[in-house]
Amino acid sequence: MANGSESEELAGSLAQSTAISTHLKLVLLGFIICASLAGNLLVSLLVLKDRSLHKAPYYFLLDLCLADAVRSSACFPFVLLSIRNGSAWAYSLLSCKVVAFMAVLFCFHASFMLFCISVTRYMAIAHHRFYSKRMTLWTCIAVICMVWTLSVAMAFPPVFDVGTYKFIREEDQCIFEHRYFKANDTLGFMLMLAVLIVATHIVYAKLLLFEYRHRKMKPVQMVPAISQNWTFHGPGATGQAAANWIAGFGRGPMPPTLLGIRQNTHTANRRLLGMDEFKSEKRLGRMFYGITLSFLVLWSPYIVACYWRVFVKTCSIPHRYLSTAVWMTFTQAGVNPIMCFLLNKDLKSCLQLHIPCWRTKALLPREPYCVM
Repeated sequence: MANGSESEELAGSLAQSTAISTHLKLVLLGFIICASLAGNLLVSLLVLKDRSLHKAPYYFLLDLCLADAVRSSACFPFVLLSIRNGSAWAYSLLSCKVVAFMAVLFCFHASFMLFCISVTRYMAIAHHRFYSKRMTLWTCIAVICMVWTLSVAMAFPPVFDVGTYKFIREEDQCIFEHRYFKANDTLGFMLMLAVLIVATHIVYAKLLLFEYRHRKMKPVQMVPAISQNWTFHGPGATGQAAANWIAGFGRGPMPPTLLGIRQNTHTANRRLLGMDEFKSEKRLGRMFYGITLSFLVLWSPYIVACYWRVFVKTCSIPHRYLSTAVWMTFTQAGVNPIMCFLLNKDLKSCLQLHIPCWRTKALLPREPYCVM
C-alpha cells in the first residue's frame, strides 16, 4: 500500500510539473509570436512609409523583417498546437512536410540574405562609386529574388525524401530528421548553412581590415563658399551665386550654374563618399553585423546539436540542451527589430516622428528663410 501511494504521488507530481512546463511553453511562444509580429511589421511600415529610408540596405532589411513575420505567423502556431497536444503532431504527413519546408526555407533565406548584405556593406565602403551607381531598386529586387530562389532550392528537395522532414517530438516541430552520417542525407544542407555563416563573418572581417588600413584617409568634404564682390564661388555655392546674378548684385564672371557647367561636376561628385555618408554607411554596417551576430549566437547551439546527431552515435543529446537550443532559434524571429532600433538612429528618429508617444522632446518648428 505504501509503495502504491508513493507511486501515485510521484505520478501526480510528474503530471503537475508537465502541465506547468506546457503552460510556460505556451505563454513564452505566444509572447515570441506577438513580439515578432509587432516588431517586424513596425520596422516594415517605417521603411515603406518614410521616403528617406528608400535605399538599398533598407530594402534588404524590409525583406528580412517580412520573412520573420511570415515565419512567426505560419510556422510557430503549429508548434503551439503540438505543445498543447502533448508534443504530438495531430495532422497529416503532407502538412508536416509543408511546415518543415517553410521552417527550413526561412532559415536558409536569412543566412543567404545576411551574406548578400555583408557583400553590399563591403561594396558601400570599399567601392562606393560602383555601389552608388549599380545598387538601384531593380538591383535590390534581383538580389532578393536570387536569395529566395536559392533558399527554395535548398529547402525543397527533402519534400521528395531527399533528406527527411518529420515531426521531432523532442523539438515540438516538423524539421529535418538528423541521423547518423552513414544513414544520413541532410549533412550537405547543414554544411551549406555553416559555410554561409562563416563566409558572412569573413566578409565583415575583410571590411574591418579595409577600414583599419584606410583609417588615416578622410572622406570627401565640401569646401565652403568664398565671397568675392557679392559673387560666391566654390563647391556648394552655385545657388547663392545664381541668386545674386538674378537679383542684379553679381559681379565678375557668370556663375557656372547659369552656364550649365556646374550640374555635371555636381553629378560626378555625388558618387564620392562624403563624411556624413561615410558615417551613415558605418552605422548601417554596425547594425547589420549586430543582426548577423545575433543570428550566429541564437542558431549556433542548434547547429551544434544537429552535427552532434550526425557524427556522434553512441551518446544522445541532453534534453535540456536541445530544448534550449530550439527555443533560441524561435527567439531569433523577434530579435532583428530590437537590434534595428538599438543600433540605427534613422529608424529611431522615424519612429519618434511617426509615433507621437515615442517622442522624447518636442520638435522645434523650422524657421523660414529667404535669400537676400
